[in-house]
Amino acid sequence: MMSVVTDSPVHSSSSDDFIAFLDAALDANSPDASSDKEDGNQDEFESVRIKRRKFESVEETEGSTSEGTKERNLEASVEVDVCTHPGSFGHMCIRCGQKLDGDSGVTFGYIHKGLRLQDEEISRLRDTDMKNLLLRKKLNLVLDLDHTLLNSTHLVHLSSEELHLHTQTDSLGDVSKGSLFKLEHMHMMTKLRPFVRTFLKEANEMFEMYIYTMGDRPYALEMAKLLDPQGEYFNAKVISRDDGTQKHQKGLDVVLGQDSAVLILDDTEHAWMKHKDNLILMERYHFFASSCQQFGFNCKSLAELKSDEDETDGALSKILKVLKQVHCTFFDKLQDDLVVRDVRQVLSSLRSEVLNGCVIVFSRIFHGALPALRKMAEQMGATCLTELEPSVTHVVATDAGTEKSRWAVKENKFLVHPRWIEAANYFWQKQPEENFFLKKK
Repeated sequence: MMSVVTDSPVHSSSSDDFIAFLDAALDANSPDASSDKEDGNQDEFESVRIKRRKFESVEETEGSTSEGTKERNLEASVEVDVCTHPGSFGHMCIRCGQKLDGDSGVTFGYIHKGLRLQDEEISRLRDTDMKNLLLRKKLNLVLDLDHTLLNSTHLVHLSSEELHLHTQTDSLGDVSKGSLFKLEHMHMMTKLRPFVRTFLKEANEMFEMYIYTMGDRPYALEMAKLLDPQGEYFNAKVISRDDGTQKHQKGLDVVLGQDSAVLILDDTEHAWMKHKDNLILMERYHFFASSCQQFGFNCKSLAELKSDEDETDGALSKILKVLKQVHCTFFDKLQDDLVVRDVRQVLSSLRSEVLNGCVIVFSRIFHGALPALRKMAEQMGATCLTELEPSVTHVVATDAGTEKSRWAVKENKFLVHPRWIEAANYFWQKQPEENFFLKKK
């Protein structure tokens, strides 16, 4: 009789087959292949279950008094009993097929429906992933969807000045050639951010990429089809709010990559409270009026203005340069051993150079906004003072008539709006002061 452990289609006694199985799941051919996987998963699940039944049946009915048979049965039984149960499909162990009680472990349903992994197995897989990534000179990149790579709206929320978009949408027959799509079955319209296709193509050379959205799974998969119609970038690595372990939060616990090798690109900082050191904050993309209203902006949308971000000098183009710099520093400039390098330290170091040498005094900034603005400036290497002195290079204010603002003009110092700091933070580069000069009203 063959042991369930060695006969399992999902796992071998050495766990190597499961790594191959999981890698195959991650390297599927398309982002919407999950439905096919789920069908395949049911076959695998049923196969394990059948083998488990056969094993138990043989154990119960085999009446031989042969000592050799008893020993083999005992060995098989012990082998099953000592299984560490690294994970499960449904309520069955992926290694031995034994039925398990409870729902322990972390769910990885975006890889395979019903898949759960225990901490030890997750740690081992992350170690394996890290070694493979470093060999290929790659890191992990987790990408948000809405306001980062694209902007979506319900059709009923289009403003009267946006109705012209109905006649300007691109064909869903070949989405690789378009950027504005009407998804009738979802009653939505989606606009891809300018430069996104070039961004994904070039980022793919440096990173294994995940999508991670607070949208539901059907929406996430539809957006993945628009961004990656050939399944070249994300494969099965599409994570939605249905896959998270914390409400209203995103976490790297459902990403099979070491935290030290993961970058996150998202427009919402508070979604990543446990992983701020991995985060590159994106300037939000507001193409539709509903998006502007959602964030309290009383202005016309890009669609209403019949305009858009610049293709070559927009947010994604600038961030791609940052990603290249981070990748280059991590692999080519650090002197220590690759396995102990940490992308979070690289990010912190690069960020601290953005406003290095700037000495800032704030004047009449709303008290609720001041702490965050000061912290932002200091993280970018600026020195923040509370009083004026000759070393001050910039006065940041919203009112050109304050005493400190007048001093800046008199002493030929830069007098800039707080958006100067925010822009530097978004683009990881000191911005021209003349674009943010504060003038008397």
